[in-house]
Amino acid sequence: MTSASPSVVVFGSLHYDIMVHGPARPRKGETVTGDRWFPKCGGKGGNQAVSAAKTGIHSVMIGAVAEDDFGRALTDNLERNNVDHRFVKRLGGMASGMSVAIFDSEGDYGAVIVSGSNLTLGQSDVDTAAEAFAESALLILQNEVPDSANVAAAKAMKAVGGKVVLNAAPARPLSSELERLVDILVVNAIEAEQLADLPVVDTLAGAASAAKQLAGRFPVAVVTAGGEGVACATQHGEEFFIAAIKVKLVSTHGAGDEFTGVLAAELARGRDIRAAIGAANQAAAALVSTPRAD
Repeated sequence: MTSASPSVVVFGSLHYDIMVHGPARPRKGETVTGDRWFPKCGGKGGNQAVSAAKTGIHSVMIGAVAEDDFGRALTDNLERNNVDHRFVKRLGGMASGMSVAIFDSEGDYGAVIVSGSNLTLGQSDVDTAAEAFAESALLILQNEVPDSANVAAAKAMKAVGGKVVLNAAPARPLSSELERLVDILVVNAIEAEQLADLPVVDTLAGAASAAKQLAGRFPVAVVTAGGEGVACATQHGEEFFIAAIKVKLVSTHGAGDEFTGVLAAELARGRDIRAAIGAANQAAAALVSTPRAD
């Protein structure tokens, strides 16, 4: 790595989100009358790149959008938030990634994503962005692009001596090749249930049990437990948890991405895992308690 100052590279998804608010999320076959909707630029990759950039670190996004209105909005959003987007490719003949998120009156949500151009990411995009890997201390990955693309990006980062953070969301099986390349795993309780193959409840005790088990497969495992807090375990036997900061919940949307982006930025600056989790926990608490501009 040749960069004189810390840098983070994010390889992953960009989605144009449609946010819908209603009294409750619909059950199967049910129609619910909502009260408002608005667009938002997202995708776990895009969100995490912006969250890292907000800490003041140099944040580089590697991704793919289409030559459509959604794609232009997504790259404009990266520009406004000081994310280096030189390596976001623009493609014709297809659609940009998008999602629909439906919120209930308690601020929780469910979402459907349509990956679109994100599914085109692969080795060629890693090769094109070789400069970004060489100048970065840490790589952030998510599960909204093909596993093979994540493997290619992780190999590139490890080749230059950097660290790999995987936010394994949405939950899906991971290839053994990708697992071997991950330095820090970040998951929520639902994702931990699948990866650890054990029942996990949204408590610190449940998160701690999952983190301990996952630390048998990953050097560092971080399991978030929503409003309860976050637990961490390492292959060296370190185990700890940090309680959630009590705030008035406005919306949980984007909390995991805020946590991951800030965690990665602090790790890239050289902070230890406990201090980085503490900073990420504070950032996520601020996000979920702040009203969003529509």
